Amino acid sequence: MANTLPRQETWLQELAMFQVHIVDQSNQTAYASYIEQMYRLRYEIYVKERGWQELDRPDKREIDAFDTSDAVYLLGILPGRGVVAGSRLVPTISPHLLNDVFPMLVEGEVPRASDIFEWTRIFVAKDFRERGRPSKAAGMMYCAILEHCLRNSISHVTIVCEQFWVARLSELGWRPKQLGRAVERGGESLVGLMVEMSTHALVTTRKFYTINQSCLADPTNPFASKP
Repeated sequence: MANTLPRQETWLQELAMFQVHIVDQSNQTAYASYIEQMYRLRYEIYVKERGWQELDRPDKREIDAFDTSDAVYLLGILPGRGVVAGSRLVPTISPHLLNDVFPMLVEGEVPRASDIFEWTRIFVAKDFRERGRPSKAAGMMYCAILEHCLRNSISHVTIVCEQFWVARLSELGWRPKQLGRAVERGGESLVGLMVEMSTHALVTTRKFYTINQSCLADPTNPFASKP
């Protein structure tokens, strides 16, 4: 019988090779095949798994009005497999979900500035989730978002999310600020949040998930394996 590693040990080795790549206008062409993988994985998760039928498309790709050239994608890429996790940031000075679809979640003006981005569409492939405990793959995505924002002078992110995210982000040390009243939609209680991208949040998130190094790929050699 072939000598095989237990699933948990194999999974931990895979995570050690999982890096988050930043994809924006400057390199979208080079990452075109990975962006296509992202759209198809988002379809599997948001349409087939979560049942967001309003996003269903015949081509089995989940794309919305905010997947534009302004979007910044954070793609968790595993060599030999491809995209296993991801998320999206959209500048709030461009059209975005909170301002264009859910302004009712904000009391007063929707926060918009060059250093404020909207965070949406975080996902992790099903086999990288951990039943009964926080997913380290998700933790790596949270750290990558914080790292990217801190490196690029993005001071805050806004979020449209289910209300349970308030407690989840608070547990990580993100200190979310609710911008208005919750609104019921499709059986879910949605809120608008704004969160400061702080070194404190990065430190507490790394501690929570036992992450000891950067989760971002080196932009000068993005597919080099970390030691």
